[in-house]
Amino acid sequence: MFSKFLLKMALKSWKIGDYQIQFWDGEVYQNGNMPSKFTIKINRPLKWSDLKKDMSLTIAEAYMDGVIDIEGSMDEIARVLYLHTNYNDLHKHDNAKAFQTSIKEKSNISKHYDLGNDFYSIWLDETWSYSCAYFKTPKDTLYQAQIQKLDHTLKKLDLKKGEKLLDIGCGWGWLSIRAAQTYGVEVVGITISEEQYKAASIRVKEAGLEDKVSIRLLNYQDLRPKEEFDKVVSVGMFEHVGKENIPLYFKKVKEVLKPGGMFLLHSIMCCFEGDTNAWIDKYIFPGGYLPSLREVISIMSECDFHLLLAESLRIHYAKTLDCWSENFKNNLDKIPQKYDQRFIRMWGLYLDSCASAFRVGSVDLFQLLLTNNVNNELPLTKQYVWE
Repeated sequence: MFSKFLLKMALKSWKIGDYQIQFWDGEVYQNGNMPSKFTIKINRPLKWSDLKKDMSLTIAEAYMDGVIDIEGSMDEIARVLYLHTNYNDLHKHDNAKAFQTSIKEKSNISKHYDLGNDFYSIWLDETWSYSCAYFKTPKDTLYQAQIQKLDHTLKKLDLKKGEKLLDIGCGWGWLSIRAAQTYGVEVVGITISEEQYKAASIRVKEAGLEDKVSIRLLNYQDLRPKEEFDKVVSVGMFEHVGKENIPLYFKKVKEVLKPGGMFLLHSIMCCFEGDTNAWIDKYIFPGGYLPSLREVISIMSECDFHLLLAESLRIHYAKTLDCWSENFKNNLDKIPQKYDQRFIRMWGLYLDSCASAFRVGSVDLFQLLLTNNVNNELPLTKQYVWE
């Protein structure tokens, strides 16, 4: 016989879910702090032959044989079984390398984004949005398209007044500000760029939103589960995570996002897995990595994220880069003297070659709308996004 003591020891590793186990002698084992959503009644001591490697098979056969009875939510039983069956996969990506990579990542980001706000302000639009814009018509200005990108992105999250939004890689802060102004949400924007942090903090203060928007100099790797958010958004930052840190990235988002909460990931992706372009890695984005769509879908699924919507903005990014390139070339006389001719030629090549890469389809830009675990309470359609 499989003793009650051994059963209790086994149950201690099953920490997910609010449920209770009623033993054959009337004793009750309670898991979780909330009211139980289901109860498993064990009608007699289990035999070794009752136990199978697969827990779902053990429970199903025991129920078929009358060894156990089940009361309560079958949906919750299915959820708990799923999470425990996949527990090792969902938690295999730990923080062991986080400290080592965090310092390197900050250095890599600094080499690109800390070139100087005076440099980026020359060729970006008024919002200083350094990511793919959203053109509703070919005649839209870059500024219009960037505002439309912010609004299009935020609408997908179906934000409600009073919710908490985390903006991972907040850049110069415009999305965080727009979210607070438009939806009345509380926003925490994080960046590891010193220059972006300074400028974004000033913008928040100038907008009078210090009670709504908090900009922090913080790496996503240092996020802690004690602060929970209703929604998470990340625009143009995922490309800097690096191949080996993609699982850690999703794990950290999962830790701070409420169950069922929505996460919008806006990122450049490739058609196939492969090495980063050597020139881009050396001169433009050191340490960066463009994953494939299938690579991202596979890893996010292992972390129990569920895909609601995927949209390609490939041609929008090609047009965005064309606009940046034109601004850059039209304002060469304004570029600070510390940037020599070799740097200027390099940067012009970067903007033009990336625009071409998007036009020919060797790279793409996706917005992926996900939920942390399943959420059956969301609107049945995504009509609200395009209304």
